[in-house]
Amino acid sequence: MPGLSINAVTKRFGDFSAVDDVSLSVPHGTFVCLLGPSGCGKTTLLRMIAGLEEPTSGTIALDGADITDVPTHKRNFGMVFQSLALFPHLSVGDNIAYALRIRGASKGEQKQRVEELLTLIHLTGFADRPVAKLSGGQRQRVAIARALALSPKLFLLDEPLSALDAKLREAMQVELRQLQQRLGITTIVVTHDQREAMTMADLVVVMGNGHILQAAPPTEIYRRPADAFVADFIGITNLLPAEADNAGRTTVLGHAVPGLKLPPGATKASLSVRPEDVRIVAPGTGALDGNVTFVRDLGGTIETFVQAGSATIVAVATPRERPDVSVGQLVGIALPAESCVVLKS
Repeated sequence: MPGLSINAVTKRFGDFSAVDDVSLSVPHGTFVCLLGPSGCGKTTLLRMIAGLEEPTSGTIALDGADITDVPTHKRNFGMVFQSLALFPHLSVGDNIAYALRIRGASKGEQKQRVEELLTLIHLTGFADRPVAKLSGGQRQRVAIARALALSPKLFLLDEPLSALDAKLREAMQVELRQLQQRLGITTIVVTHDQREAMTMADLVVVMGNGHILQAAPPTEIYRRPADAFVADFIGITNLLPAEADNAGRTTVLGHAVPGLKLPPGATKASLSVRPEDVRIVAPGTGALDGNVTFVRDLGGTIETFVQAGSATIVAVATPRERPDVSVGQLVGIALPAESCVVLKS
């Protein structure tokens, strides 16, 4: 199904490549999160999609039509900036209707569209309210409504929730996702927050040093990370060394893990094991033993830190499954082979 197509796009600033030979296909109606640390190229890529930056090389197409050289104002894309960029001297309704007024829409058309969007963002009756008197979450909704006023083909957001407090941010993540699902609009969000990406996205695109390291649904990114960077960036994981011994078994920190296999021909590799897949057992009954160094009760989960040789391994359990252990105690660590992901070197 045609949609957005990014083909071998590179953006250089002098000798520095902010985005390097990136290709990506986004089907219609997909919610995409560009995820990565500061400086990885995600905002530069978004700005090229929006037409605010020109690629050094490569092309960007929408529904098969090359839009690489199409000016921003002719792309019919909606965009929400990190700063929101609302007009403080205008009312809520005038902010939302601004683009419609510039396009020459009648006052009746403007009023109808504003009312539709205020209903959509759950701010019915706010049209005449000054923007300065809104809460942070309300201003966020108004910025979203303004970007949607012209029924854009693409909806682009650059870290739109970063200025909100943690509780409001999580609520807005759910609201934004539900809004996108109701409208069915292709949406691309830039974020450095992996929890945000996991909450909202159909497709998570993890970037690093100007490259796409992995593009996949959130569950696949979490459960089958492509490499150590992705595994460590998405949530919490245990990165452990593995190697094949003389008997052909796969060992972790010198201890054999039954059922675990390395790729053909490989003698060494790194493993990613999520803390919720690690189990604390009696000494001598797991893959390896270690001493408990710290126990952290977070209410909904309990984290147990175990020093096993040169590695600190974290296990996570629910209160119902809480292991009866204390700091300094010798315990066993079970590493289910099916939960160990062998990473690309």
